[in-house]
Amino acid sequence: MSEISEVTSLFRGDWQLRLDHINETMRRMSMHTEPRAMVLEYTDRMNGLIEADRMLSISRRGVEPPGYLIARDSRGGGEGPDPWKQRSQLPMLAGGILGEWLYSSRPHVVQDFSIGADDPAEDWLSEYRSALALPVYDGGEAHNLVVFLSREPNVIDQEIVPQLLWTTNLFGRATHNLVLWEQLRQANARLDGEMKLIADLQRSLLPAELPRIPTMDLATHYQPAAWAGGDYYDFFEMRDGQWGLFIGDVSGHGAPAAVLMAITHALAHHQPSHATGCCPGEGLAYINERLADRYTTRNGSFVTAFCGVYDPKARRLRYACAGHPPPRVKRCSDGSVFSLDAVASLPLGIVGGEVYETATVDLVSGDQIIFFTDGVTEAFDGAGEMYGMGRLDGALETCMLDASGLIDHVLAHLNAFTAGEPADDDRTVVVAKIR
Repeated sequence: MSEISEVTSLFRGDWQLRLDHINETMRRMSMHTEPRAMVLEYTDRMNGLIEADRMLSISRRGVEPPGYLIARDSRGGGEGPDPWKQRSQLPMLAGGILGEWLYSSRPHVVQDFSIGADDPAEDWLSEYRSALALPVYDGGEAHNLVVFLSREPNVIDQEIVPQLLWTTNLFGRATHNLVLWEQLRQANARLDGEMKLIADLQRSLLPAELPRIPTMDLATHYQPAAWAGGDYYDFFEMRDGQWGLFIGDVSGHGAPAAVLMAITHALAHHQPSHATGCCPGEGLAYINERLADRYTTRNGSFVTAFCGVYDPKARRLRYACAGHPPPRVKRCSDGSVFSLDAVASLPLGIVGGEVYETATVDLVSGDQIIFFTDGVTEAFDGAGEMYGMGRLDGALETCMLDASGLIDHVLAHLNAFTAGEPADDDRTVVVAKIR
């Protein structure tokens, strides 16, 4: 019963008291996240305002006609099965006067009735003489029916029936929305769990630790825009002490990009160039042929990639590029900055038969190279301005840091620019400092 004992009717009496009571009821309803608890409190607060001796709620959801379930019964108070979680425990009936009212999809005002002993709802209705049955609609059909019962005949005020039908359906819609909200919350929780597992599996494909390469100091950073992403970097030990470096970016984001990233990882690790130390262009061609043949041409996906082979003794890098942003080199010995852009070809997976040429650059001690995906240079600040290549070059100006210090400096510079704006693309950075 309401704490506002002076309120005796939902539609009559002092308007201020009724307004206060309804306002408090709505406030309390907004606090609920579980439909059964909300329905119980709403029923409790409305019981004193609607003149009835008993209230039944019946439902046809998931039941073949002419069947229905007794979903709630005010006589039981808060006891009884949960209509949303324990439907199998609800009483099931078929036909009779309740079934007739429910399946008619219209309200019924019955001022004086008696129930036959053969009616399936006889145990619920036999002691009552008047009834108000209000359909609750969903998708244009009455899926539920709220029945107010009184022991005395001729007690239903027909003038308030339209308002009761209105408020009952509004509350029914609110309850249904809360059920949908809970279902969505559970679905999102399951999806988050699955995406976290995908992210963990994806991260396991990245190098667990960085290799120790003579004359080259390394540092890396990997930040997916979502749980999982399509960026990928890797290192491969080759013959004669050479090392392969690979950075790639799958088109799109999330789980689809993560799947194609895993495929690219598998192809990169099984290409024969790792054992032979052949040129990077042949390695990219190997991956391209298999992606285009089996995985990407039918769905429009592709992978940008930069592949290099580094000779620590000669400090020489041979490289090939498949539509990927060319790495930037800061030559600390003379202050110059340049791109590794002597060769460029189509991204991997667009078309088979693409030729990936190889170029060579001789590096010197003090050179610092930044390999990156476009999520870095295409990061935006709150005003919509792009980070761009010029700011990246500015972050490379300092020459006094090792690879780890330099990557921290670059990321701090980037984060200061974006000022906390969430990343809308994966961001991967690999820094190599030549010793």
